[in-house]
Amino acid sequence: MSDGLKLLAEDGADLEILAAAAQDALVRMGDLSFDPKSRRFAAFINRFRWEAAEPEGPYQRVRAALSFESVLSVKSRKLRRDAPDALASVLAVGFEPAAEPPGGVVRIVLAGGGEIVLDVECLDALLLDIGPAWNTPRRPDHQA
Repeated sequence: MSDGLKLLAEDGADLEILAAAAQDALVRMGDLSFDPKSRRFAAFINRFRWEAAEPEGPYQRVRAALSFESVLSVKSRKLRRDAPDALASVLAVGFEPAAEPPGGVVRIVLAGGGEIVLDVECLDALLLDIGPAWNTPRRPDHQA
């Protein structure tokens, strides 16, 4: 897919760009995973294609993979882990550097007060579109 995004983030400025592309993505709780052996946190998301959105449409979403490497631990709050089909919307992804670089904390903030906190040895993130885009009737609205 030639028009799909592939974004890498290795510092806070990179992550801001990746976060803008992931904003308003929808994620199923069952599509979140952490593999402590490989130290990888991954999420399959339905990303809103902000880069292709015209003011009056058409609007599109695309299936994408969001992953973080070198993850030491994962904590979450207010997530419906008991409901794998429950949906959440990604509001923000941010990085707080540790006192001793290059580590820090990645925070994935979800609508409704949910949050995923990744303690990372270093920032190593990837956002990759993995399928064709499809039309969606609504553009996310942040004024409500």
